[in-house]
Amino acid sequence: MWKEIGDREFGKLRTSLFRNRIKSSRISSIQLSNYKDIVSPHRGAVNSLQVDLTEGRYLLSSASDASVAVYDVQRATDYDGSGLIAKHKHILLVDKQHEQGHKYAISTAIWYPIDTGLFITGSYDHYVNVWDTNTTQVVINFKMPGKVYKTAMSPVATSHMLIAAGSEDVQVRLCDISSGAFAHTLSGHRDGVMSVEWSASSEWVLITGGCDGAIRFWDIRRAGCFRVLDQSHSQLGRRPTLLTRSTANKSSTPKSSSGGPSSAKGRPSQNNNNNKPSVIPQVGSVGRPSQKKMGNGVSIKQSARQVRGSGKQRLHPGMLSSQDRATAHYGAVNGLKVTNDGMYLLSAGSDSRLRLWDIESGCNTLVNYETSRLQATKAIQLAISHDSTLAFVPCMSTTKAFDLWSGKTMMDLRGHYENVNCCLYDSLDQELYTGSNDRKILVWSPSKVTTDELEGRDGQTFAIDQDNWSD
Repeated sequence: MWKEIGDREFGKLRTSLFRNRIKSSRISSIQLSNYKDIVSPHRGAVNSLQVDLTEGRYLLSSASDASVAVYDVQRATDYDGSGLIAKHKHILLVDKQHEQGHKYAISTAIWYPIDTGLFITGSYDHYVNVWDTNTTQVVINFKMPGKVYKTAMSPVATSHMLIAAGSEDVQVRLCDISSGAFAHTLSGHRDGVMSVEWSASSEWVLITGGCDGAIRFWDIRRAGCFRVLDQSHSQLGRRPTLLTRSTANKSSTPKSSSGGPSSAKGRPSQNNNNNKPSVIPQVGSVGRPSQKKMGNGVSIKQSARQVRGSGKQRLHPGMLSSQDRATAHYGAVNGLKVTNDGMYLLSAGSDSRLRLWDIESGCNTLVNYETSRLQATKAIQLAISHDSTLAFVPCMSTTKAFDLWSGKTMMDLRGHYENVNCCLYDSLDQELYTGSNDRKILVWSPSKVTTDELEGRDGQTFAIDQDNWSD
């Protein structure tokens, strides 16, 4: 750490790079927090967690006892242990006793992306509710045809306010908050949809994972999906960065020498036989009839071929039976997470497999994640670190941190007594929140080196209140 501070002091390290290195070093040392505690009011399994995208301050949780709660993770409500442990109790709670509350388990709860005044819940009682945070009243509700497994809203949307809802029905429904009705119905899956995820780079692209083992990409402006991921369609590793590819293209492009002969383009052809022009027969006079040309010089026949060719290009995999039946997992797809740059997709399946996909090419990158057992009966919530280097995955009663690009297990976080259902990474404080069937919400924080001990430039450690005169 001192090396980075010295490089930043002398201007050898940019501010953004210095910040990312500090964050990466902090997240690599996370452990069960001994100074921060979330007091959970839930009496059932915690199914989902999310911190608001505007302030990064309010944590939203949902549970199987049909309750949803909000916590302030930046300001503690109480202190315990001589003021060393900050207690964060709920500042809002909606449960079954509420007149408009859900009747069965709440499987998903998300914040409205641009304001903490609204949050959305989806339940096994077949309803998706939009809540006013200030009044704790339902503003709009949507009746779904089955149990709601997952809801999602685009974090980059500026043109729509659509809630993508996946349920035990084969169709994905887009609920429009502004009109209070269903805007779209996406058909293509052959079984229930357990996971939905919006693209991080486009507000129109939606990714869904179904119990049929398929992962489909949808452009909500058109009918049908435009891509179905196939686990047999693969590429080895991650593709090179844009800068590397541009450098390689420049090096491979041949350069024309200035002293060489000039190009024949634009020069009239000459005949060595007494400079007499050669006789070139007209195309229409020998063999083939002449073709009529349009105003831009393109023949009508050629134009028709181009139109037919473009028609073939417009066919998406969802329209081809062989590609439409492709599968990404041998079981249900119960977890999806897009990297922050929107270039890669991490998927989890009930076949206890994790796969990393290149979104641009739709290829399986063949990253071999170390053996881990995943839940098969319900959706799980995955998390990826801010720099897309670590993937946090609920693996039964533990949470494992995998290197996203090599698949190696970097950390094995044990603290829950029962199966872990959800992981949430907070990039603001480099903290990890996990929810489990044991009804607890645990906080995993970087070790507080600044308050306990500091590391000197020569590698020695000393207490912060120790001076040079101490024995």
